[in-house]
Amino acid sequence: MKTPHKLDRTRQAAPQVFEWLRGSILSLQLAPGTALSRAELADRFELSQTPVRDALLQLAQEGLVDIFPQHATLVSRIDIPSATQAHFLRCAIELEVVRTLALAAAEDTAVLRAKLAAQIDLQAALAIADTEEFISSDQAFHRLMYEAAGAPDLYELVRRRSGHLDRLRRLDLPSPGKAERVVRDHRAIVAALAARDPDAAQAAMRTHLSGTLGRIADIRVRHPDYVAG
Repeated sequence: MKTPHKLDRTRQAAPQVFEWLRGSILSLQLAPGTALSRAELADRFELSQTPVRDALLQLAQEGLVDIFPQHATLVSRIDIPSATQAHFLRCAIELEVVRTLALAAAEDTAVLRAKLAAQIDLQAALAIADTEEFISSDQAFHRLMYEAAGAPDLYELVRRRSGHLDRLRRLDLPSPGKAERVVRDHRAIVAALAARDPDAAQAAMRTHLSGTLGRIADIRVRHPDYVAG
């Protein structure tokens, strides 16, 4: 049996199991098609099966696992329609976020721009060396803008709806030049915010968000077992 995964016993178990499994699925440590045994997971987390069941049900609601009653629970393959809908949602919200920030008073966004620039510098340093930290910094970049626009709850909404899209993006990230394009796009977004140009900010964000969906055919060829259909 694998080494038990220690939980914070001051917090409820099911949300922690859910977050661990979700993170493992999005990072592709648990690849599409991987079987998830409720009993084995309960042993790993040193829990009863009830919180594990609850975590798996929540993952199923996000479409990240397929539950076949009395048979098996499998990590789902990446569903392109779900990824496309998540992209529509994210694009609609983030275009409004950057427009709001571009129209804000310069002094109100000066601290934000400094924080965004720091994340970009970190991303540039991590582009080749550390994929996981690069992705974390990318997420932090976007979360900062949601928070500055007064919409932190919408960031969580998008995050919860983006499991299929996030897995596609992870498969696309190793493509030659992809990480560098992400950094370049982020610089363009910040430059437009600094210029207080909402149209340029939206154009830069639209370009930034469109990359992965435009490469679905290539991703499907390289990872046929990961993508449904």
